[in-house]
Amino acid sequence: MAAVVARDIPDGSYVNLGIGQPTTVAAHLRPGSGVVLHTENGMLGMGPVVTGDDADPDLTNAGKQPVSELPGASYFHHADSFAMMRGGHLDVCVLGAYQVSASGDLANWHTGAPDAIPAVGGAMDLATGAKDVLVMMTLFAKDGSPKLVPACTYPLTGVGCVSRVYTEVALFDVSGDDVVVLETWGESVAELVDRLQLRIARATRPRGPGRLR
Repeated sequence: MAAVVARDIPDGSYVNLGIGQPTTVAAHLRPGSGVVLHTENGMLGMGPVVTGDDADPDLTNAGKQPVSELPGASYFHHADSFAMMRGGHLDVCVLGAYQVSASGDLANWHTGAPDAIPAVGGAMDLATGAKDVLVMMTLFAKDGSPKLVPACTYPLTGVGCVSRVYTEVALFDVSGDDVVVLETWGESVAELVDRLQLRIARATRPRGPGRLR
C-alpha cells in the first residue's frame, strides 16, 4: 500500500504522514520527486526512518520513530506547524482510519468504546486543512466488518474530506457521487460489492489523478 500511495503523490508536494501505516510511505518516495515531508511537531524536510547510531531522539516522525533530515530541512514552533496545517499549506496528508464513508467522511480518532482512549492528535487539522486526504487502512476490521461503509458509526474526524482510500484489496476513489474502484488486487468488483454492501462503480477510463493535481 505504501508504494502505491507514494506513486500517487505529485512531485513537489508538501505532505504530512500520519501515525501507523502512513509513516511507511516515506521509504517509497521516488528520489528526485521533490516531495517535502512535514511533521506536526515542527519539521519540514523529514527523511526516512533511521536506526542505530544514526538515530537522533530529537528527530522523530508522527509515530515517534527516529528519522533523518534531508538537505534544506527546517524547524519551527509547534504552533507554526499547526498554522501550516490549518491554513491550507499542505498538498497531501496520509492518515489511517477506523472507518471511511462512501461520501468521504473520516473517522479515525475514537471507536466509541467505553474503555477506548481518544487520540485525535492533529488529525482534525489535517483532515480539514490538507488539499487532499488519502487514507491507508485494511478494508476489514479484525471482526470482519467493513471499514469502508455507507455511513460512519464512529465519531467523525472530518466530513467529506477523503479523496482516496488505499487498502490491501483495492484502491477506491470516494471524492464523487459514487465509490469508484480504481484498481483491485485479487478480488473482482462484484465480490467487493457483495462484501461491502455498497454501490460501487468501476472506473470507466484509465485511472487518473482524481482530486490530486
